[in-house]
Amino acid sequence: MDIRILGVPMDLGADRRGVDMGPSAIRYGDLATQLEEFGAACTDGGDLAVPRPEERDPDSSQPDGGRAKFHRETKEVCEDITTAVRSTVADGETPLVLGGDHSIAIGTVAGAAGPDESLGVVWFDAHGDFNTPRTTPSGNIHGMALAAILGKGSFGGEAWAHTPAVSESNVALVGLRDLDDGEQRLVRESDVTAYTMSDIDARGLPAVVSEALDIATDGTDAIHVSLDLDWLDPSEAPGVGTPVRGGVSYREAHSAMEAVARYRDQLRSFELVEVNPILDDHNRTAELACELAASAFGKRVL
Repeated sequence: MDIRILGVPMDLGADRRGVDMGPSAIRYGDLATQLEEFGAACTDGGDLAVPRPEERDPDSSQPDGGRAKFHRETKEVCEDITTAVRSTVADGETPLVLGGDHSIAIGTVAGAAGPDESLGVVWFDAHGDFNTPRTTPSGNIHGMALAAILGKGSFGGEAWAHTPAVSESNVALVGLRDLDDGEQRLVRESDVTAYTMSDIDARGLPAVVSEALDIATDGTDAIHVSLDLDWLDPSEAPGVGTPVRGGVSYREAHSAMEAVARYRDQLRSFELVEVNPILDDHNRTAELACELAASAFGKRVL
């Protein structure tokens, strides 16, 4: 597999500074070396330009009364991500996109979805990212990314991020344990499949992840996998902006990524998001992100 690393030092979509340093921290964790050790060809496409929030006005108000901080800037960056991901796919490489906050997924998914194609999505996250500008308690777009991809909510008077290639019935959220009230309602009313940590406790992680991948690949041309490091328990991944107790363990996370690797012929794109080295302990979370990416792309003990 030919992999191209793309960094997006984005923190416009989050409340807490630090995730803009995520791409550097993950690279420092020897990401390329780990991928190359098992035979992957890896190139680094560098970082995309992202404006500094201190230099911009968040201007969160929306025409319909909702809130979406740094909407214009986030839209511009995501358009650049879309172009970079689309170019990577056209060159026959698999984009490995490093965040940055989870709003970058809006651009990654749009770039991964080719014309006249269908794209499944597996979203490993403690949060649903299913808010809209009308339901969000914070105005942070990283908590709206998946809803925006599915065309929910009005951003500047339009369903700005809608990616028609992605059908709700081919989206699986895995490991949820922290949803806002309005977000809960939207998830229940949608056709996405949502697995909470209680589902994982009851059924076991291998069964849940296998089913999630079946959903994402059912009738689709390819899949996108989005891994938010806060999916793991904070004892395993302390360096994240929005930690939530009760997440998956180190071994469970590797098991999930090993399951993803069984579908790597259908894996169009992969992203690692929400690593915050300011909050980390000796770069533990970034190094773990590197390990998990290697497992997702096929690294094995034997």
